[in-house]
Amino acid sequence: MCKLIEWPDYDQADAFRFNKVINEPDFLPLYVVRQLAQAATLVRVRRGKLVATPLGKSILSDAKRGSLLAVLFHLAFWRMDLSYFGRGLLGSWPQADAGVVLWSLSVCANDWQSAEKLTRLCTIPEAAMFSETWDRTPYAMEAKILRPLLWFGLLEHRTEKVPSGRFGEHHSYRKAELFDRLLAFDVQVDLSERGSALKAAASAARDFTRVRRGIAHPRHAAEH
Repeated sequence: MCKLIEWPDYDQADAFRFNKVINEPDFLPLYVVRQLAQAATLVRVRRGKLVATPLGKSILSDAKRGSLLAVLFHLAFWRMDLSYFGRGLLGSWPQADAGVVLWSLSVCANDWQSAEKLTRLCTIPEAAMFSETWDRTPYAMEAKILRPLLWFGLLEHRTEKVPSGRFGEHHSYRKAELFDRLLAFDVQVDLSERGSALKAAASAARDFTRVRRGIAHPRHAAEH
């Protein structure tokens, strides 16, 4: 499996450098794919092995394959707990506001933006976050929203070395073409009561975020 899976911005040699024995959690791409496949009931464990369910076998047909990306995307952002990828940082924030964050990204991420700026522009901060000496919000945003979107092909990513130091990089993201093809939004903002409007939107995020089915990943479309 290590040789079969290609994953954006994933250095397999670097990830395996300190592991002589490779377990599934050590190989992030396989771990993510397995979690999604099980959440979608495409596979199940039988006698210690993963086997395809009837649904998993049927989804491979041309008629149903187009809906697979939308189903997995919906499960990832509204059913799975993505805090694992942020090591529990800030609990469910900002995934709990996924609809608001995705809509904001659709407006703010047309050009390259840093993870810090996208965090300020696209999330709803909580009061407790302002009392901390270290701003952890960009790291939570990147781990639970930006990188998963990169994995799905909805964002592009680039890094730049920090000029003033030997170590560290600036991470920037922008929308990929697939973002606007896959996601649609139905948003109404009352500017006279902006605060309450945003809170209402956050509490009903799924109501205005529509994941279009029948959209193939650009790479898969090219193969067909």
